[in-house]
Order: sequence, then C-alpha cells, then structure tokens
Amino acid sequence: MSGHGGSSFSTPQSLFDWLKPRLPSDSLSSWGVKPGTKNVHNLWLELSQGETSLLDSTPPIRTVNVVTVRVLGKDKLLLVEAGQELSDGSFRDRFRPLSEKMKPHESVEEAVARAVKEELGSMALRIVPGSYQKKLEERDSASYPGLPARYVLHSVDAWVEGLPDADFVTEEKEEYEDSDRTMELEKAVSVRKHFWKWVSSESFSS
Repeated sequence: MSGHGGSSFSTPQSLFDWLKPRLPSDSLSSWGVKPGTKNVHNLWLELSQGETSLLDSTPPIRTVNVVTVRVLGKDKLLLVEAGQELSDGSFRDRFRPLSEKMKPHESVEEAVARAVKEELGSMALRIVPGSYQKKLEERDSASYPGLPARYVLHSVDAWVEGLPDADFVTEEKEEYEDSDRTMELEKAVSVRKHFWKWVSSESFSS
C-alpha cells in the first residue's frame, strides 16, 4: 500500500474525489457540518503542509506526528486544554495537555517551542530532562469522522513561565498564516480560542 503526501492532490476537490469511494458516504458528508469536525479543505491543507500523510487503503489511514506538552504548575497541577471554540461557532471538548501537529523535519524541541508560542503566547519554557516519551495511538479521528488515525505521540513535561494561576483563555493566530492558499484558508475550519484549566496531575492520565 502506498502513502499519499500533499503533492498527490492539487486541489481539495481532487482529494475529495479520492476519498469518496474509500469512506462511508455518511461519514464524509458530516465533515465540516457536524459540530467540532473539520472539512476536506482542512485535510488538504494538512497534507500540503506535510503535517499529515494518508495510507492508500479502504478506509485510508491518516498518520500524524503530534507533540504533547505536559505543562507543569504549582502544587502538582497540570495544564489541560478543556475545549476549543472553532471558527464556525461550534465548541469541542478536549481535556488533554497542549498538543500540536509536528511539521516535516521539525525536531521535538522545535515543535514544543512553537506549540507553546502559538497556543500560550511567547513565553520562556524549560523541558524537564528525561521526560520525553514516544508512543503510538490508533483511533478514529474526531476531526474527520470515519477516517482512522494513527498518532505518533511525542510527549514531554515542561515548565512555562508567566502563565496565570487561574483558568484562562487564549486566542489562536491563523493556523496556516504563512500559507499562500488564501482561498482554501477561508474555507477551512480553524480554532479561534483555547480554554485552559489547571487540574491535579495525579487525577489526570494522558
């Protein structure tokens, strides 16, 4: 079975045409319609940016490298993203540590720094030595119903300076603002706000 990167699909429509016979029709038609999901334009942008690859199978398998940052707080607290507000007005629950798709050729340290800057603001961070873990998770994608996902998770613990002690909200800068795909960007569903809260690290297992 071969894999598909971003160069395989010149337009979102060509990606849709490729997916259509490989996915249940009710799943594909729910993308970007069902609250909390993303659409074909999002997946096409992920592919074109090299953040995602698709295995040519039925159904296809989406493989993503993800960096997960367990931000540590005072009194054994851990920062989790409680939820996200999307550009279409919908809200989706998350309840997981800060996570971000890795870009091609990006090291774990570079991805961690970018994730913290993009989602928490530009702040000093320090990765806890020896905390790196790697694991593979396979599950259905919440963003793209019916499309199985294989997540290669790169996890670290980190201290981040300057964060509020109470729950807080951050606004996302445009996810693909350095892309020249203006028309596709406007059609994609993007995250507008992140809702963060501190929870006991003992009661939370990622």
